[in-house]
Amino acid sequence: MALQGIRVLELAGLAPGPHCGMILADFGAQVMRVDRRGQPGPTWMARGKRSLALDLKRPEGTAVLRRLSRQVDVVVEPFRSGVMEKFGLGPEVLQKDNPRLIYARLSGFGQSGRLSKAAGHDINYLALSGVLSKLGRSNETPYAPLNLLADFGGGSLMCALGIVLALYERMQSGKGQVIDANMVEGTAYLSSFLWQSQNAELWSQPRGKNVLDSGAPFYETYRTSDGKFMAVGAIEAPFYALLINGLGLNCEELPDQFSMSNWEEMKKKFADTFAKKTQAEWCKIFDGTDACVTPVVSLEEAALNEHNQERGTFITDEDHNMSPRPAPLLSRTPAVPSTKRNPVAGEHTEEILQEFGFSKEEINQLNLDKIIEISKTKANL
Repeated sequence: MALQGIRVLELAGLAPGPHCGMILADFGAQVMRVDRRGQPGPTWMARGKRSLALDLKRPEGTAVLRRLSRQVDVVVEPFRSGVMEKFGLGPEVLQKDNPRLIYARLSGFGQSGRLSKAAGHDINYLALSGVLSKLGRSNETPYAPLNLLADFGGGSLMCALGIVLALYERMQSGKGQVIDANMVEGTAYLSSFLWQSQNAELWSQPRGKNVLDSGAPFYETYRTSDGKFMAVGAIEAPFYALLINGLGLNCEELPDQFSMSNWEEMKKKFADTFAKKTQAEWCKIFDGTDACVTPVVSLEEAALNEHNQERGTFITDEDHNMSPRPAPLLSRTPAVPSTKRNPVAGEHTEEILQEFGFSKEEINQLNLDKIIEISKTKANL
C-alpha cells in the first residue's frame, strides 16, 4: 500500500482527527491511537488502528509519548492552540528529538489569531469561512450539511493531504515540518469555486434563487408518490431536454429553461409530475438516459445500489458493519482497509510499548503507577 512503513501517533479526539488517522491507516500506515487513560472515548473511524491508553497529564505519561515520538513519522494532534505546549509536547520539543517528524495540528481556528484558543464546531467554522452564508433555501435560515463540510472536508481531508505532502517533501529534504490544518481555512479553500465565480451569472441572485442552491427547477429534489425522492441535476440543454421528455412534458409548451421568473411555476409543475409515480417507476423511466435524474437513497439502500455493488463501493467488517471503501482507488497500490473490529482503549498498550523498546519491567511499573492502561481484550487486528 502507498503508505506502507509509515508510523503514526494519533492523539484521540473528536471526529476529524480519527477520520484523518483512518485515511492514513486505510492506505497502509501503521496508526497508533493514543487514548486518554481512564477516559475511553468513542471508537468511531478507528479502522485498522491500535490503541495505547496513556495519562498525558502526568510527567511520566508525557515522557512515554516523547519516547514514542522519536521513532514515528507523524504525530496528529487535534487540540486547540497551546494545549500540547502545556504538556511539554509541542513541535519544537518533539522535532528536536526527531528532526524528521511531521507534526500535524488539526484544529478549528488554527494555531494563531484571536480565535485560536476558542471552542467551536463544524457549524461555527463553516460560518466563519463564508460558506454557510451560501447554504439554504430562499427565505429560510442558512443550514449546515450535517458536519461533513468543515469537520471532514475542510478538516480531516486537508490534514491528510498536508501529511502526504510533507512526507513527499521529506524524501528530498530529510526534514519534518509542522502542519497547521484547520477547519475554517480548509473549508474556505474547498470553496475556491465560490470565491472565484461569485461575480458570475451563476450567483447573481440571493441565496436559494440560483442554479446550484435550490433556486432552479432543474437542480432540485422532488417527492414521489410513495414518499421517496428523486434528485434532478439537468443543467445542460441536452440533459434538460431528456428530463422534460422523461416527465412526459413538451418543451415547446414550456418557458425557456433559464427564465428565472418562471422557475417557481416550473418547480410546481415538476413536483406535481413527480408525485404521480413511485420512485421505482421514475428510476425505470430515466435509467440509461443522460437526464441526470437519480433516486435519493438511504445509507442502507446505497450499499444495495447496483452500480455501487459493481464497484465494491462499500465494505463489511467482521461484525457485519458496513462502511464506504477508501477512495480514491489506486491502480497499483490500492488501500486494503482492515475488516477487523475497532480497538478498545488500551487494547494494544503493552504490545506497542514493547515494539518501541520498553522493557517488561518498565511497562509493569507504568501500569502500577497508573500512567498507562492495559485492556485485557485480546488484540484482533
